[in-house]
Amino acid sequence: MRWMGITVAALLLLSGCSRITQDNYDKLELGMSKADVEAVIGRADDCSGSMGTETCVWGTDQRQIKVGFAADRAMLFTHKGL
Repeated sequence: MRWMGITVAALLLLSGCSRITQDNYDKLELGMSKADVEAVIGRADDCSGSMGTETCVWGTDQRQIKVGFAADRAMLFTHKGL
C-alpha cells in the first residue's frame, strides 16, 4: 500500500511538470530553430521528415503540440487538447 501512495505522488508530480501547456505553446514563434523550440517545450516525442522539412510532435494523441520545420526553422504550429 505504501508503494501505491508513492507511485501516485510521483505521477502527480510528473504531470504537474508537463511542458505541453497553452502558456508554452504561446511562447513559440515562427522562425525559431528546433533547438529554440526544445528549450521551451523539451525534447520531441516523435519527428519525421523529408526533403528539407521536419514535423515534430510533443505529447500524446489527446494532448499535443506539433511543429513543422523547414530548413530548421519553425513554419507551422498546431495544438490539441491544451
